[in-house]
Amino acid sequence: MADAVTAPPAGRATIGDSEFDRDSALVPRETGVYDIDLPAGWTIFGAVNGGFLLAVLGRALGDALPHPDPFTVSAHYLTASRPGPAVVRTQTVRAGRTLSTGQASLFQYDDEGREVERIRVLASYGDLGALSDDVRTTAKPPAFPPMERCLGPEDGPAPDDTSAIAGRLMLKLDPATLGWALGAPSGKGEMRAWFGLADGRDPDPLSLLLAVDALPPTAFELGVSGWVPTVELTVHVRCRPAPGPLRVSITTRNLAGGFLEEDAEVWDSTDRLVAQSRQLARVASAGFGG
Repeated sequence: MADAVTAPPAGRATIGDSEFDRDSALVPRETGVYDIDLPAGWTIFGAVNGGFLLAVLGRALGDALPHPDPFTVSAHYLTASRPGPAVVRTQTVRAGRTLSTGQASLFQYDDEGREVERIRVLASYGDLGALSDDVRTTAKPPAFPPMERCLGPEDGPAPDDTSAIAGRLMLKLDPATLGWALGAPSGKGEMRAWFGLADGRDPDPLSLLLAVDALPPTAFELGVSGWVPTVELTVHVRCRPAPGPLRVSITTRNLAGGFLEEDAEVWDSTDRLVAQSRQLARVASAGFGG
């Protein structure tokens, strides 16, 4: 079982009434069309975080489709999203008895006033609460220290202004994956952390879409610095997470030709594997550490 963790403080945010929920809320314009003002608080290097964007489109599809929960979501990131007004357009592809499939795209305007598609998603939705309790798995939760022995942004030097999203999250990183922060990356391409939202909101299927893309890039532990933008990201949500902090483990086995893959697993407080993902990312910087 997971190491015991400190109980969350009283008065914490709740699902539906938290910073994450308010910032990802959409305003219906017409059937299948939604407006949103993307906030600056979920950016890194000035671009809106890909996991937060996935949660925004996931929220739109959950409203547009007849089933409530994301089962599989595949996103292609076409251009970087910036804080400011955006529109999400959804389309129902198929509505079945146990699964429904839809697509969604997020658009913004460029400096010339032209509409630009930022991200396109194809997803299948169902009801996670209707799944059976039968679990047969060889997967094991990641082994790393309890939260009090892991390190967050507050434990290092004063943060810079390149990662506004850090203030929205509770991240406690496994010290074994922090060599990059000390100028000595391990070369293993691994990143592990305790994950939650800073206001104490418990996880749900939508926040799992954020969790898979919220840790520092595994490229840092390969000796690569700089922005690592996502090209494509597929997430499988396996069940509703239990209350409490999540554990996220991400690995990269191959960086070649300026691209790498990241495989993520998300485990809840009951040692249940609640989400898996794979993404292809581009190494935007040629800088390599020592």
